[in-house]
Amino acid sequence: MTQLADGIYYTVRRSDRARRVRITVEASRGVEVVLPRRAAERDAAAAVRELRPWIERRLRDVGLQRAGPRGDTVPYLGGDLRLVPEDGRTRVVQRDHTLLTPAGEARTAALERWYRRMAKLEIEPRVERAAAQLGSSYTRISIRGQKTRWGSCTAAGALSFNWRLLLAPEAVLDYVVWHEVCHLQAMNHSPRFWSLVAAHCPDYREHAAWLRRHGGTLVL
Repeated sequence: MTQLADGIYYTVRRSDRARRVRITVEASRGVEVVLPRRAAERDAAAAVRELRPWIERRLRDVGLQRAGPRGDTVPYLGGDLRLVPEDGRTRVVQRDHTLLTPAGEARTAALERWYRRMAKLEIEPRVERAAAQLGSSYTRISIRGQKTRWGSCTAAGALSFNWRLLLAPEAVLDYVVWHEVCHLQAMNHSPRFWSLVAAHCPDYREHAAWLRRHGGTLVL
């Protein structure tokens, strides 16, 4: 499971051989925290917070830069949108491949609000189509900035998705949608569940691996 601490996404692996908390940063796996078998989950987050400067240097060293903003552009489902700051503006507005944004420190918060709005517009029709294909129904969709996951599905059929998925390639977003919609029929990660995912998203392993490697870059 991918988790988040101080703006850094990481995965946790428990090891019977580990005697202390260890963090690795690799291009192929992203940020991984190795915990002794009996260590508390909070120990992983504490280690990430403590070593954040080192982790960010390592992310740069291995080429896993944060997704954006990158100078005058931000990523959007595999493409780039150009940022044009305007004094006095309080809300982000899109004009073709350009985003008109507030100037100065208000820009990041305004961009997040825009991404959250767009996530709802991008994700809802995808969920509708996927649920229709499966013959399933859901109760509601929420857009969040979850601390520990990219999406979720409750037993009552409530789905939630992380707005940061819009910073990823479109195929990765589609995979997460299928992953959560398939939970409407299988509330577990059983062979039946993965068979459903594979039937509708044959390359799901590739997209799941992309999230494990690059999830830490999906931060404004």
